[in-house]
Amino acid sequence: MKILCVSLGCDKNLVDTEMMLGLLNRDGYTFTDDEQEADIIVINTCCFINDAKEESVNTILEMAELKKAGTCKALIVTGCMAQRYQQEILEEIPEVDGILGTSTYDEISNVLKRVLGGEERVSCFHDLNCLPQTEAGRMITTGGHFAFLKIAEGCDKHCTYCIIPYIRGNYRSVPMEELVAQAKELVAAGAKELILVAQETTLYGVDLYGEKSLHKLLDALNEIPGLFWIRIMYCYPEEIYEELIDAIARNEKVCHYLDLPIQHANDTMLKRMGRRTSNADLVRIITHLRERIPDITLRTTLICGFPGETKEMHEELMQFINDMEFDRLGAFTYSPEEGTPAAEFPDQIDEETKKEWQADVMELQEEIIFDKNEEMKGRELYVFIEGKVSDENAYIGRTYRDAPDVDGYIFINTDEELMTGDIVRARVTGAYEYDLIGELL
Repeated sequence: MKILCVSLGCDKNLVDTEMMLGLLNRDGYTFTDDEQEADIIVINTCCFINDAKEESVNTILEMAELKKAGTCKALIVTGCMAQRYQQEILEEIPEVDGILGTSTYDEISNVLKRVLGGEERVSCFHDLNCLPQTEAGRMITTGGHFAFLKIAEGCDKHCTYCIIPYIRGNYRSVPMEELVAQAKELVAAGAKELILVAQETTLYGVDLYGEKSLHKLLDALNEIPGLFWIRIMYCYPEEIYEELIDAIARNEKVCHYLDLPIQHANDTMLKRMGRRTSNADLVRIITHLRERIPDITLRTTLICGFPGETKEMHEELMQFINDMEFDRLGAFTYSPEEGTPAAEFPDQIDEETKKEWQADVMELQEEIIFDKNEEMKGRELYVFIEGKVSDENAYIGRTYRDAPDVDGYIFINTDEELMTGDIVRARVTGAYEYDLIGELL
C-alpha cells in the first residue's frame, strides 16, 4: 500500500507529519509523491489563518476527487483543521474515511487498519492536553541536513487573535531526555542543524521542572558530536531571561539568532492583542540582547490592520521598525478567526487598508535590510550549502543569520563541486535587497 502524505502549514505541523511517516514506515507502508499512485492519502491540515484554512479545504476536496475516481482507497485528515472542524469535515466531505486530532497523530496506523478493515468514518480524538507517544524514528522530509526539533506543544498565552490554544491545548514541554535522544538520532541520520520550534520556545520546561529550562536544553544539545548549528525560533520577548542569553553567548553551536514575534509596537494595540509587552519593554529587551550579543540577528513578525488600529498607530509602528532596524521581518495582514475574541472586536479594518499598511512595512524593511546587507561586505562566515543554481557555477547557501524558508540566502560563485549539506567558509562580496553574494575562502 503506497501512501501520499501532504503536510500543510507550519514547521511544527511538519514535525507531526514526520512522526506519522516514521510510524507508517515502521508498519511496512511505502510512500509516493504521486497522487495518482497513492492507495492512501493522509493530509495534515492547518487553519491558523483564513488563507491556511482555504488551502486545507481545497486540498481535501482535490484529494476527495481521487477517492471518487477509485484510485485512492483511503483518505485520512489530521491536524489543526481536523481538530477544529471535526464534525463539519465528516458531515460535508463523505469521501473522508478517517480523522485524527492534533494530539492523536500517534494513532495513525490504528486508524488506517480500521479504515482498510472496512470500518467507516473512523474518528480518533483524545484529551487535547496529552502529548502523543511514539518510539518510532521520524522520517525527515527537509533533505536530512537540517531538522526541526519540536520542544513543546500548545500555548497558555491566549492572545486575542490566536486560535492555537483551542486546537493545540495548554503549554506542555517534551521531557529533556526525550529531546536529547531525538536530537542524537537526527544528527546520526545526517542533520547538522537543529531548529528548535514550539508555539513558544522561551517557556520550555516551566511545566515539567518548575522553571524556564531552555538554557539547560541548549547546554545539553551543544554537547552532541556532529551537530554544527542550533537555531531558536518563536521566543516571546517578555520571556527572554538572563540564563538563556548566557547560554546563547557561551555555547558555540547555538546560532546568534533569535526569532521574536512582537506583532506590534503601539501600547494600545499590544494590549488589545493580549500581548504582555509594551513599546518600552520591547526597546529594552532588543537593546539588551544587542548589548550582550553584538552580532545577534533578530527576526520578528508583525500584524497589520488589527481591529482598532489607526493611521497614527501604524505610523508609530513604522517609526519603531525604523529605530529598531530588525535584521529579518515578516508582516501579515490581520485575519479574523472565528472563536477568538478579536474576531468580535468593533472597528475591524478593511482589507485594502490592511494590505496598504503591510506594503508600507515591507517597503521600509527592504530598505533596512539592504543597508544591513551592504554592511556585511567583507565579513567571513560559515555557509550551509542548500543547493546549486541550475546551469551556473553557483551555489545557494545560508549563514547563521538565515533560517530555512523564511529568511534570505547567500549565492556563492565557484568552480568547486559542493554538495547540499556541506558547510564552507565564505567572504561576503555583494548584496541584494534580501540576499548576499559571496566567494569561497
